[in-house]
Amino acid sequence: MLNFDLHCHSNVSDGTLSPTDLAARAKANGVDVWAMTDHDEVGGIAEARAAARALGLPYVPGVEISITWANQTVHIVGLQIDETNSVLLDGLASIRGGREKRAREMSAQLETVGIHGAFEGALKFVGNPDLISRTHFARYLLELGVCKDLPEVFSKYLGEGNAGFVPHRWATLTDAVHWIRSAGGTAVIAHPGRYKFDDTSFDALFHEFRDVGGTAIEVTTGSHTVDQYEQYAKVANKYGFLASRGSDFHGPGESRVDLGALPPLPKGVKPVWHDWTL
Repeated sequence: MLNFDLHCHSNVSDGTLSPTDLAARAKANGVDVWAMTDHDEVGGIAEARAAARALGLPYVPGVEISITWANQTVHIVGLQIDETNSVLLDGLASIRGGREKRAREMSAQLETVGIHGAFEGALKFVGNPDLISRTHFARYLLELGVCKDLPEVFSKYLGEGNAGFVPHRWATLTDAVHWIRSAGGTAVIAHPGRYKFDDTSFDALFHEFRDVGGTAIEVTTGSHTVDQYEQYAKVANKYGFLASRGSDFHGPGESRVDLGALPPLPKGVKPVWHDWTL
């Protein structure tokens, strides 16, 4: 059984490793087919593809697009995309534009609770200034010693309802799936178990996603608990979705699951890669 890892991040978005170093880690950890899915950006794909090719590691070009749905942020992964597609590139550029303004507002709000210089501090951890995110602020707060780990930073400062939280209007679900499909890709709802929806809202999300052309959800992911693997396998089958698998790895010491370390998909689901030619 091949070890597919179809969700991780480089320092082109909010990971800590370069695309080249990610490829090397994936290969060393026994990944057989690898996708790098940076947030709202495809600028690292060429480097990732070249590094994977040099290692003899089959590579799948990918992206993770931020959307706003029912006033929450949801992530849609695109796999097997053409990263040169103009519809995709224009769409991603349109949602990256608001990140700096949002980051400066976050910094101003953190000033009010005694955390100074957060914008400049976060920039130290940013590989691509166009993609400054809450994760970069979290790393700065850890450097200051105000929290012991990333979950505590988000629960005390950067999560919804806290001083450093600033909402952002991302793409729509329809837009994200359209951009992915225009680029020849497959649209996947990332880590559905992370979202705080009730059953009625989840049902509406899955139906709308399917109606606009989405075809898969992540089932086995580093952002799910072990019991959620079977839960979302059942969801995939209920709605007729393919099942995807990915660590959601961001960096050593930060991620719950390392590249390649997930268990297989549960039995009875159809993998998103079932008809791929690699």
